[in-house]
Amino acid sequence: MAEITAALVKDLREKSGAGMMDCKKALAETGGDLEAAIDWLRKKGLAAAAKKAGRVAAEGLVAVAAAGSKAAVIELNAETDFVARNDQFQALAEGIAKVALTVEGDVEVLKATAFPGSDRTVEGEVTNAIATIGENMNLRRSVSLSVASGVVASYVHTAVKPGLGKIGVLVALESEGDAAKLEEVGKQIAMHVAAANPQFLDVASVDTASLERERSVLADQARASGKPEEIIAKMLEGRIRKYYEEVCLLEQLFVIDGETKISKVVEGLAKTVGKPVALKGFVRFALGEGIEKQETDFAAEVAAAAGKA
Repeated sequence: MAEITAALVKDLREKSGAGMMDCKKALAETGGDLEAAIDWLRKKGLAAAAKKAGRVAAEGLVAVAAAGSKAAVIELNAETDFVARNDQFQALAEGIAKVALTVEGDVEVLKATAFPGSDRTVEGEVTNAIATIGENMNLRRSVSLSVASGVVASYVHTAVKPGLGKIGVLVALESEGDAAKLEEVGKQIAMHVAAANPQFLDVASVDTASLERERSVLADQARASGKPEEIIAKMLEGRIRKYYEEVCLLEQLFVIDGETKISKVVEGLAKTVGKPVALKGFVRFALGEGIEKQETDFAAEVAAAAGKA
């Protein structure tokens, strides 16, 4: 019997497109014979995913799961929006989000975690769904937030059902105050995050590279006006302040009233619940963001097909 090495498992994964745990099992069942293992996976329907692995998966669902002081959000991609309305796909996304509550947000750890009610891992369950539904799928990312006391509120925009939609947001509020009130305002802030898309929590969170890039652009724009350097410095100060108001959650104006800073909303909540409240973090997942979608010219495709007919 051949030794089942990590390299052998990797080779089988590349050849079959099946999940890591399924590849390990296939090799164990076939005594480490690579070709036999491929056949074993094909018989189980687990290698069917290989034919679909190169296709762009930018649709699908964002799913959230919350349990009081902890919540998780995942993005499960498929090729078409049609699949996002599939009951099996929706159940898979919901199940993965619940599993994500038990891990610390690392998507690779999540993939290797056992899927409830199955003898497969999360990754294996996705691979099985690919073979069953017939589209390429990808568990793209996962993040969880938790607080020692308080709530992690959630909001899903364009929801197809509770906890499933196109945009998922988590907002962590740490406090020993009334949980119901924290949840209510936390959800409002999560709705704000969905609409305003802040990039950072506060001014201190803005990374140096982003700030310097913005400062450089603004400085060049100011110098183009021909004003003296001392005036440019004051202009730059004001524009950087405006930049913070655009990208930092605590500096943004609350979309619900259009006039109160989020930092003041949090201060007001502390007065309402009678305990200090700290907004510890947030997460916003928008379906397919950052994925380069393949543009197709449908008319050209039809014309080409007609030409071949």
